[in-house]
Amino acid sequence: MLIIKQLSKSYGNTQVLKNINLNFEKGKIYGIVGKNGAGKTTLFNCLADIESYQGSITSNYTMLKNHVGLLETNPIFLSKITGWEYLKLVCRAKKVYIENFEEQNIFDLPLQQYAENYSTGMKKKLALMGILLQKNDLFILDEPFNGVDIQSNILILAILEKLKSQQKTILISSHIFSTLSSTCDHIFLLNNGVIEKKANREDFSALEKTLKKDIVENTLDQLNF
Repeated sequence: MLIIKQLSKSYGNTQVLKNINLNFEKGKIYGIVGKNGAGKTTLFNCLADIESYQGSITSNYTMLKNHVGLLETNPIFLSKITGWEYLKLVCRAKKVYIENFEEQNIFDLPLQQYAENYSTGMKKKLALMGILLQKNDLFILDEPFNGVDIQSNILILAILEKLKSQQKTILISSHIFSTLSSTCDHIFLLNNGVIEKKANREDFSALEKTLKKDIVENTLDQLNF
């Protein structure tokens, strides 16, 4: 169980997260939706202990960050480090010792090449491989499908189902609602730093209609064309 109570985050005078209260269980997939700037990435960074915050995050683990695998929207890699070296580095950081990464190279990546020269999609797949090989318990995936080819998207969906069957906790943000609705057990709408709606599977359709109405009716009319 992962429990968030009264989580708030500010940058100077700008409050990005406002009293967030959420519970996450093992063996469940949770989706976080919201406009750009709604606070999704900041929330993920707080959970991964990258950002300081007000409030509390508690779990069954002594040090939560040692059990978290964070996939960033745009992963950044050290200069002149190969894909193979990156995987070895992140695995050793979690005391996982693997030498032959080619056997587990499910995305067919050129592991002997410098990771900084990978395409956007390849970088994301390398970073995802890293947190999978670390054998984490909580997976936080920020836009995992963005910039990735359709074959890899299908594979990522299968990976999510396997992680769920292993009783992992998975948090995903995505701008593709249909992907979340077919994968998640619960979806939360984050707007201006506040959780506005919490939807179970039976409520996904209504939530999607609400999002479409807000986007189309309230936004499209602003542009006169």
